[in-house]
Amino acid sequence: MYLIPIQNSRKGFTLIELLLYVAVASVLLSAISTFFFILLESRVKNQTIAEVEQQGMRVMQMITRASRNAEAITSPSQGASAASLILDVITVADDPTVFDLSGGVLRIKEGSGSVIPLTNSRVTASSLSFFNLSRASTPGAISIQFTLTHANPAGRNEYNFSETFYGSASLRQP
Repeated sequence: MYLIPIQNSRKGFTLIELLLYVAVASVLLSAISTFFFILLESRVKNQTIAEVEQQGMRVMQMITRASRNAEAITSPSQGASAASLILDVITVADDPTVFDLSGGVLRIKEGSGSVIPLTNSRVTASSLSFFNLSRASTPGAISIQFTLTHANPAGRNEYNFSETFYGSASLRQP
């Protein structure tokens, strides 16, 4: 008679192996989800910075362009600073052109037209100041400074960003 050896034919995982696999999988999933969370925060932070910088550069370009093309600086007076800029411009319909700050919004008013906001609701403007650097017998020069802060009603860290913009412009010789 021939005897067949009995083999352990049970297939599957032991409890220890199963616990080990679950632990390794949970560590990997935890690391991957943390990575994606950090990646998302970084993306939001970069968008926040880009929003503030784009609006700030656009506003600065508008103010400097209008100043360069103006005939004269009406306010602030020579050697003084002010929270608004009034320019005597060539185009009669746009005279005077006024840049100011109201309710956290940088604005422009050209002639008798309506006030146009230069910034949107995603940023808050503050500390707008103009300094008239003009000297006698010169066409005139103005120094510009303002701060833009990204709106952050929820108080989340990735939306915290503020930048102060500095610029200057000289009037072209009439």
